[in-house]
Amino acid sequence: MSLPTINPAQARSLLAKGAILIDIREPGEHAHERIVGARNLPLSKLDEADLAAHQGKQVIFHCKSGARTQINAARLASKLNGSCEAFIVEGGLDAWRKAGLPVENERH
Repeated sequence: MSLPTINPAQARSLLAKGAILIDIREPGEHAHERIVGARNLPLSKLDEADLAAHQGKQVIFHCKSGARTQINAARLASKLNGSCEAFIVEGGLDAWRKAGLPVENERH
């Protein structure tokens, strides 16, 4: 099973309505730069994660460019097990930034 893709503007609209944004990149990548409000759930920890808490909510996954989420779409979908509607941000963080949407950067 694959997950539908949505563009950054669509993702932001869903977030404003209560959707949950999950960054599947590793913690170091997430710490360096992230979409404001994104929760970090790295692929390396996905098997241990309990996504049941998100049941009934829309979930949006993203990575840096969208490639990692596309490659792992079936794995992400199976982890949710149909408990909620889920999407992938097309183009990931790069597209989000390019659309002029807010990101946070690591502070030195």
